[in-house]
Amino acid sequence: MIIRSFAPIAAPDAHTLILGSMPGMASLEAGQYYAHPRNSFWPIMGVLYGAAPDLAYAERVDRLKASGVAVWDVLQSCVREGSLDAGIREEVANDFSAFFARHQTIRRIALNGAKAAAGFRQHAVRFLPVGASVLALPSTSPAHAARRMEEKCAIWRAALQS
Repeated sequence: MIIRSFAPIAAPDAHTLILGSMPGMASLEAGQYYAHPRNSFWPIMGVLYGAAPDLAYAERVDRLKASGVAVWDVLQSCVREGSLDAGIREEVANDFSAFFARHQTIRRIALNGAKAAAGFRQHAVRFLPVGASVLALPSTSPAHAARRMEEKCAIWRAALQS
């Protein structure tokens, strides 16, 4: 089954881009980034930017935009059964050349998990804006249970609020 990602969440003056690999089934069904209730993305964004999961999705999006944070995925589409990154095949990358041309203030790219990091290296690193840093961070996915949410939050905070 071919699945497609969402349009980016991004204000014109965004300075930080958080990239996942591809939305999971809960996110695709909800039409929202990081919709799985056990994904730690929104709890972490709540701590860092006031975009907590108890807010309406539109309000969380607005808070990230107001904080200069953009959210997108490395992949535009792929074939995948279920939600696990390990099942991704037939990858089609998003148009990073056009994105970075429209968002020239991006100075930091945070990669949400190993699959996003590998995909960024494969498909998008050549479009990296001059002077931008790239940070590989632990996945917020509930499938990445090697770290507790508090540990993930501390690592994300150190990377994004420096």
